[in-house]
Amino acid sequence: MQASNFVLADYFQRIGFASEPKTDIGTVAEIMRCQLFSTPFENLDVQAGKIISLVPEDIVEKIVTRRRGGYCYEVNGIFAMALQALGIDYQFVAARPMFYPTRRPRTHMAIVVNIAGEQWLCDLGFGSYGLRAPIRLDILDQAVKQDHDSFMLSKASEHEYLLQAWVDDVWAPQFAFDFSPQEWVDFFPANYMNSTHPDAIFVQKLLVVLHNPAGRKILFGTTLKTIIDGNIEKQFIAKENLANVLQSQFGLSQTS
Repeated sequence: MQASNFVLADYFQRIGFASEPKTDIGTVAEIMRCQLFSTPFENLDVQAGKIISLVPEDIVEKIVTRRRGGYCYEVNGIFAMALQALGIDYQFVAARPMFYPTRRPRTHMAIVVNIAGEQWLCDLGFGSYGLRAPIRLDILDQAVKQDHDSFMLSKASEHEYLLQAWVDDVWAPQFAFDFSPQEWVDFFPANYMNSTHPDAIFVQKLLVVLHNPAGRKILFGTTLKTIIDGNIEKQFIAKENLANVLQSQFGLSQTS
């Protein structure tokens, strides 16, 4: 997957990556962290009644040129463009969100990177309890600490992996995935559903997440949750103040 208007230097400038890139997991982790800290997970366009475009050039224009964010297909999509430009082998995986009370289809996109004979799960678009760094697929049933968060990969079945996060003193399932081949076009139906279906969380409520070294900020509906060093503060945001919060806390404009 690549876009004709994708320029690696422009992407690096957008996310604040200033190191000399290498084809190693250290570079992948640093790029992932830079993007998480600069590019919000957000569904403003869905809330505005738009169907998210998965045309690669549109994603570049939105995230790099207009300095917007996006949800999983967009933020993981542009990350994949950077991997491809660097010559790093990767594949898309279709993941099933596992935190709903009923079984849901595989509507989430994540990425598995293959470097030096090792496989690493990367994901920049899962929202509240998303990964903050790549996690090795051969480290199973062990807590992996990433800043103040902890994650664990397990095998849900012979061919399926399960990612869990430590939430409120329990291991909470986040999503499951396997290695069935996925092309970019395979995510178009899920994207349409997430953009339009009344049961989709992105259609129902505003959701914006931006990570930082100490934690993250989450705007869900009219509640702003600030997580710093594991401590959580919540604040109600009146509708007339939403635009100001989006700009001041997330660098986003509802009209951009």
